[in-house]
Amino acid sequence: MDEVRPINGPAAAPGLASIFPPGLQAIYGECRRLYPDQANPLQVTAIVKYWLGGPDPLDYISMYRNVGCAAQDVQEHWHYISFGLSDLYGDNRVHEFTGQEGPSGFGFELTFRLKREVGETAPPTWPAELMQGLARYVFQSENTFCSGDHISWHSPLDNSESRIQHMLLTEDPQISPVHTPFGLVNFLQIVGVCTEELQAAQQWNGQGILELLRGVHVAGGPWLITDMRRGETMFDIDPHLQERVDQGIETEGSNLSGVSAKCVWDDLSRPSEDEEDSRSICIGSQPRRLSEKDTEQIREALRKGLEFNTKSALPPINSQKQGHDRPQSRKDSLESESSAAIVPHELVRTRQLESVHLKFNQESGTLLPLCLRGRLLHGRHFTYKSINGDTAITFVSTGVEGAFATEEHPYAAHGPWLQILLTEEFVEQMLGDLSELNTREETKLPKEYSWPEKKLKISVLPDSVFDNPLQ
Repeated sequence: MDEVRPINGPAAAPGLASIFPPGLQAIYGECRRLYPDQANPLQVTAIVKYWLGGPDPLDYISMYRNVGCAAQDVQEHWHYISFGLSDLYGDNRVHEFTGQEGPSGFGFELTFRLKREVGETAPPTWPAELMQGLARYVFQSENTFCSGDHISWHSPLDNSESRIQHMLLTEDPQISPVHTPFGLVNFLQIVGVCTEELQAAQQWNGQGILELLRGVHVAGGPWLITDMRRGETMFDIDPHLQERVDQGIETEGSNLSGVSAKCVWDDLSRPSEDEEDSRSICIGSQPRRLSEKDTEQIREALRKGLEFNTKSALPPINSQKQGHDRPQSRKDSLESESSAAIVPHELVRTRQLESVHLKFNQESGTLLPLCLRGRLLHGRHFTYKSINGDTAITFVSTGVEGAFATEEHPYAAHGPWLQILLTEEFVEQMLGDLSELNTREETKLPKEYSWPEKKLKISVLPDSVFDNPLQ
């Protein structure tokens, strides 16, 4: 449980700064630079710190009143800043100290800008719980965020009836990165968006949508301020923006290279009674575990899938990083710098499959046209990583290098990780057959799509099938 109180620390008593943790003091210093007249802002504080067994990873969330900037048409708002995703203490109580040159902790803190309503004298505290929820995800999954990422929340951010139900992330426009004794801290700002804006970010890229939002005052403006009372999408406000999104998808494709999803796959080419070599993963069965190398490769794909102006590629299985002097391939790649790294590890062999059945919930299914049109037709790949287990499904095009699925054997499995290689001709056929998934109206479930000549079947099923697999 959190409590709200004024800061009683280095921001209020600069002369006592030496007794406060250096990481905390470094961020406070940046806050004092930005808000010199607010030495004692209200602060939401975790009563029991995370490192003492408490549930909330963020030790503090400071809340400042920002007057905006009339010259830039920036309205007055509340500014929230987190403390705890970075290393505040440097003594390994929360984060492992790895030196001053790299990231501090996870390398970032969260911020949020909320429109100040007329007559409001104190900042609402619900954004603090929102930020704690995102921090819990980061600590539990060890997945970090970066600018341009999107977060599907599926609920009004303030638990009201608002249309603002999802989030994008961007660099905070005012807070500079901070070099602390424990590494570098960047500041990622949460931006509340409508469902239609989230979908546009998925289909194109988050940075492109953020730039459009900056040009619409009521949808965010230059500093991307969230207005929970906004009732119109930016496309309602300016219909021409949809054309810009469509042009971006057509010319650039999508930067989204993967999502966490409700999905499973069945190997239909093996008799079910052959337990050892039959279905790699199915509802109600115990999946084989992903290797650490596979897990890291998929995690990196999901983490880096929205980075702007980089041709996203699944990192090498051995997670080696490319040198700065190595030219980037024009193709997506699954290859490592070491050709041996794509050879399956000794405990899990790659199997070629003759026929597969893919199963998705509705939300995951509606992303299939994006996967095909925005990714594979641009020579890229797209991964669904199950939120219910180790299952992963990666679609690859013929332009992706290093995949273990090939044109001769388009369906291949590495433990519970399935790769499916689709030719451009087949992708175009599938787009036509799956066109109803492009509509915003809910599709009556279940839906089944089958391509017998390709020995491929796709089902879109209710969430209950995945939530209660034994029923």
